[in-house]
Amino acid sequence: MGVRQAAAKGISALSTWGLRHVFHRPAENFPGKLALYADPHIISGLAKNLQKGSVVVCGTNGKTTVSNLIADTLEKAHLKVICNRGGANLDSGIATALLQAGKADWGIFECDELWVAKVLPQLKSDYLLLLNLFHDQLDRVGEITAIQDAIIAALKSSPQTTFVFNADDPLCAAIAAKVLNPTIALGLASPVNETSPVGSEAELCQMCSGALDYVFRSYGQLGSYACRACDFGRPSLDFAAFDIKVNAQGLSFTVLRAQEEQAQVVAAYSGAYMVYNLLAVVSQSLLLGASARDFQEALDDFDPQNGRLQRFAVEGKQTLLNLAKNPVGFDQNLSLIMQDTGSVAAAFFVNDKEGDGHDVSWLWDIDFEKLATHTDMRVFAGGARKNDVQLRLKYAGISAELVEGAHDIFDRLAQQSFAGSAYLIANYTALPRVKEELLQRAQKTDAAQGGVFSSDQTATDGRVDADTYAETLSHASYGSGVRIVHLFCNLLNDKGNLICLKKRCEWRAIPVEVVSVTRGQKLAFAEGDIVLLGDCSGREQMLALEELQGIKEALCDFVENDGVLLATGGSFQLLGHECLVADEKIAGLGLLDMVTKRTDSKTERLVSDVVLETELAIQPVVGYENHTERTFLGSKVRPFGQVISSFGFGNNETEKLDGVLYKNLVGSYVQGPLLAKNPQIADVLLKRALQLSELPALDDTAENEANAFMLKRLGIK
Repeated sequence: MGVRQAAAKGISALSTWGLRHVFHRPAENFPGKLALYADPHIISGLAKNLQKGSVVVCGTNGKTTVSNLIADTLEKAHLKVICNRGGANLDSGIATALLQAGKADWGIFECDELWVAKVLPQLKSDYLLLLNLFHDQLDRVGEITAIQDAIIAALKSSPQTTFVFNADDPLCAAIAAKVLNPTIALGLASPVNETSPVGSEAELCQMCSGALDYVFRSYGQLGSYACRACDFGRPSLDFAAFDIKVNAQGLSFTVLRAQEEQAQVVAAYSGAYMVYNLLAVVSQSLLLGASARDFQEALDDFDPQNGRLQRFAVEGKQTLLNLAKNPVGFDQNLSLIMQDTGSVAAAFFVNDKEGDGHDVSWLWDIDFEKLATHTDMRVFAGGARKNDVQLRLKYAGISAELVEGAHDIFDRLAQQSFAGSAYLIANYTALPRVKEELLQRAQKTDAAQGGVFSSDQTATDGRVDADTYAETLSHASYGSGVRIVHLFCNLLNDKGNLICLKKRCEWRAIPVEVVSVTRGQKLAFAEGDIVLLGDCSGREQMLALEELQGIKEALCDFVENDGVLLATGGSFQLLGHECLVADEKIAGLGLLDMVTKRTDSKTERLVSDVVLETELAIQPVVGYENHTERTFLGSKVRPFGQVISSFGFGNNETEKLDGVLYKNLVGSYVQGPLLAKNPQIADVLLKRALQLSELPALDDTAENEANAFMLKRLGIK
């Protein structure tokens, strides 16, 4: 043992003792962080203690559950395992796990996707297991291509590592196609159940940017796919799940390898995502020498204590706590909730701390609308960004009560003699507090100490009644109403702004039609009243520009004839003389007098909350920005707004101006989305589309409270 390694181990041991016995805190990260300062190679040095080898588990969703279950399975097979069970998945967490253990047979390490390029070369692991890739924490991670590049670099640095991957995910399969490592493909041989959607939406091929056709789709982009334009498609499956059955009571499936049965899986869990998680666990465990019986015993005994799928009995109510941190994770939890046809209480806790990602615009990509169809549901919004959650739910047709925590929820349920099930879904930093309060509440339940407190918020049926808006409005004629064109919706995401405009029409009884135009589809601009160009980056941005070039003249006529156009994020850059797409300077459409380029600034990405003053609204505009490009306006256009917050940059860090205004065109880097917490901007667009000076007022309490929360946080009076 070298001097540096010895020093690292000593520092780690001392800090572990202090954290546990003096500060009474878990010692999952800090000891490893100190050790890495003393010896940057401590992980590779301690990896020699793993007699059989190691597995690194990564992916957007499911890492903690999968790595813990693999470790449990190996322990059932009488093997000694080191595992970072608490989910500390940076290099410091993995170093801590190694430092706090002695020799072992296997190391099973959950690892953050961006950190795998640093960890895998040190561990030289036998396997890298990749579960899935979804958009997550865009303010920290950027685009998925950054994650793919990190994993590819990790595999190239460790060529002996076998890459085990979810072949149903084209983003994972694209990585397998670009490395020379041995590969093992996992996937489903058939749809999750009879109601699994047949793929009708196209995803972009990672190889040629063509459209993917789906034989079936499980959820998100996961399924059986093939590119129309090239030979990229789902690889042949080495481990496949057959005879899949999923319902509210649980799931079952058969695992086959090379057409030979390997395991029968039966679990008291539900959801397509759990089928994939358990397929990954059983397949990886079999590769490591465990048996199907070991796996099933581990699964039967699995009792997570980390808030992931953790069950509580609280005052007679069956309660499920689970983690969700991105749209796909939330959507899977919503599907789980909707399987419960009884009385349901659903609560969503969202924070925006460093571990969560400060940008919460992803809330608008969650399909909360499905909850509005449940006939007996109470909904709650909690966490630091509870106002944003409540606002998103409002536009989904759901009335949510603001709460301070789990105690608050169960106090209110007790007042109403609620006797159903409760589902509490929280993101990373919100989860520990919710879990702690549930543990306290469950203990009080056992001791019959559950108190009831008064509340000034009455229960609702969980839905917003549009008639409460429409019945107070004038009966003025709106003619044919508003037609909203969501341009290239499969490339440019503007779901949030689309929802806001559509609902604000419906609440006023204004006829509204949404026309979703996909790539390659012809469009007559004269048929639209409002055109939306959403955010995009990388490959999608280049493809969008190609499509826009083909309709440049028609788009120009639409704008010059006072057509209403909202362009946000990466799309509004494309309208200028010059733009930067995937680090390449290219000619833009030239519709607006502006250029977009990189600068020599040391700050690569402009990522921040932002507040603007704009001529279009009395109320300050609040939102979030996340872009690498800098936009500079010419003399023929004016900015959308002036940055007034100490946070935020706008088009560039020099001028502190955001976006662009030209006739009835509005462009902005502000997302969140732009219109959600800034209803005055939404109504300006609608008034211009309808050629009206005024619109009937709406109850914008939720919108204004969400706006005011951010103004207060950012120090704007």
